[in-house]
Amino acid sequence: MIWLTWRQFRTQALIALGALAVLAIYLVFLGLSIRDDYDAHIVGCQALNACATAKDAFESDYKAQLTLVGALLIVVPAVLGTFWGAPLVTRELESGTHRLVWNQSVTRARWLAVKLAVITVAALILTGVFSALLTWAARPFDRLQGTRFTPLVFDARNLVPLGYAVFAFVLGTTIGLLIRRTLPAMAVTLVLFAVVQVVMPYVRPHMLPAKEAAVAVNGTTLPRVSSFILDGDAGGPDERVATGATLRIEDYRMPGAWVLTGSTKIRTADGKPAITGPEVQSCLEPAKSGLAESGECLAAQNLHFDVKYQPAGRYWTFQWAETAIFLGGALLLAGFALWRIPRNLT
Repeated sequence: MIWLTWRQFRTQALIALGALAVLAIYLVFLGLSIRDDYDAHIVGCQALNACATAKDAFESDYKAQLTLVGALLIVVPAVLGTFWGAPLVTRELESGTHRLVWNQSVTRARWLAVKLAVITVAALILTGVFSALLTWAARPFDRLQGTRFTPLVFDARNLVPLGYAVFAFVLGTTIGLLIRRTLPAMAVTLVLFAVVQVVMPYVRPHMLPAKEAAVAVNGTTLPRVSSFILDGDAGGPDERVATGATLRIEDYRMPGAWVLTGSTKIRTADGKPAITGPEVQSCLEPAKSGLAESGECLAAQNLHFDVKYQPAGRYWTFQWAETAIFLGGALLLAGFALWRIPRNLT
């Protein structure tokens, strides 16, 4: 059975091996280039302004490449499910060879189990090598940005792609067994797995209870927000300051952590929304328009804002948990397929 499976699968395996070899060469060169630039321009910078400029240039040079390769890795499980999984059973049914294969001494369940095992191992090797190379190549970049929880990064690093690959392949096989037609099975597999990949980033934040923190407004924390705004009915910033607007921050960043709070009000020590007054207004004058300078000025007002976040230390917990979810789903689907195939009509 293993030899027969290899004979039927070898074309797909050789194509995948060739594509993986090309990607491996590219990622090795990319990873070495990233490390050389990181050591030369990021580790070696001294002046604050020089470091900021070097960081911007470093991110500009490699962000697009790593995003593109990461997106490709995210697509790989869908390809495996569509082109490896969906035709696995339907190919036999449409060609009529199932009448010969399923009437030998080997049972249908054993035939399917061997095919699932052999091709699952191939999917794990393909995805695992790709993921390991990309994770290695992007490590200095990811360390600098501190955004490992970002969907396009989290989904394309370390263990999660392996869980996706196994689940997608077994999903495609099961759908093919039920639909019994190759093209419809491929289409349904692609759509269902795409839905899973779209939904999962919305489910992920709730896998563990988030932590909450009150962050003091000062010259260190305020520059970590994407924008510092005033809520009010008046048209211009000066008018909003004068009429007593509510202070609000957008998208606070905590190094390495996953901040779940998008927009949040700045509050006083007693928890009430901060309103612009003479003291606050003086911190927002044009001379103090920079976020760091405004933050140092506002620190004297004893202000804070509340954030919910997942700590950086939970990264591997999320990786293992999500991988286990998809591997568990793959096991359930495989069990159903093995139960169903002896009952499939000939």
